[in-house]
Amino acid sequence: MGVENHMQVFFDARSVNEKLARMLVAAFMMGMNPTLDELEDVKTAVSEAVTNAIIHGYQDEEQQVELVCDKEGRQLVVTVEDHGIGIENVEEAMQPFYTSKPNLERSGMGFSFMEAFMDKIEVVSRPGEGTKVVMWKYIPGKGDGEQ
Repeated sequence: MGVENHMQVFFDARSVNEKLARMLVAAFMMGMNPTLDELEDVKTAVSEAVTNAIIHGYQDEEQQVELVCDKEGRQLVVTVEDHGIGIENVEEAMQPFYTSKPNLERSGMGFSFMEAFMDKIEVVSRPGEGTKVVMWKYIPGKGDGEQ
């Protein structure tokens, strides 16, 4: 099954836009008729991915974050991408409690939260080129919910 609905948004890498990203994804999901728990899970994962892009990817430089949502049947695919500094060692960065910003009192749990709240995540990064986080969540729905 192909993409049935697609959204692509670029926004400034400012912490205030983390809330915008959460609301955009929530609005996009409404046609899938998610439960409140499913909605909160996805919003939390998106918050973590966007915050990582802003704080770690761009290190507070004003750049753009790209948010893409695709609906494929009952599957939601959310992609958050930056073109910042990238991650030297993705496997290490995905370990619980790892943070590149201990001075900011970051918990190092961003990727762990994404993994806990989504069905699958994939992180692709190249130093000096940026990071792309792709997250999948199956939304069984309660009825058609199509618009």
